[in-house]
Amino acid sequence: LEAMSIGDTIDVRGPSGLLVYKGRGVFNIKEDKKGAGKDVTAKQVSMIAGGTGITPMLQLVRAVFRDPEDDTQLSLLFANQTEEDILLRQELEQVQKEHPDRFKLWYTVDRPAEGWTYSSGFVNSEMIEKALFPPSSDNLVLLCGPPPMINFACNPNLDKLGYTQSNRFSY
Repeated sequence: LEAMSIGDTIDVRGPSGLLVYKGRGVFNIKEDKKGAGKDVTAKQVSMIAGGTGITPMLQLVRAVFRDPEDDTQLSLLFANQTEEDILLRQELEQVQKEHPDRFKLWYTVDRPAEGWTYSSGFVNSEMIEKALFPPSSDNLVLLCGPPPMINFACNPNLDKLGYTQSNRFSY
């Protein structure tokens, strides 16, 4: 964006409103904008975000931990190009420090620097097993990131590990 000139354009996509967190593990999920949606309850939420796909995940993290009565457990696998590209890292790590029993955080980067202690490379089944909760009817998986990451890395590996399509939502 910083290299754009006056008159240049970009395409942006706003919130779809297809998934709404009602609190305390209850989500309303719509198949389309016109439908009423159905409520889904999850004790655990496994999130995979890529780059700016952290945005809806951070909103959920903030909502869960803002309510002292919400005992939903969260896990986040956050993929980026480099360590320097990790958005909101300090805030995420602060939440993990304050709620280590309820918030699991793991990173992967495509180009790790020397001394990097998390994963490297594209999202794969080993990372998913390490970072996320195992497949179950109480585990909702949320995905937000570049379409190639979702379609060629996340979904095939989630399928391979037994995560059902019915317990998955892509922003």
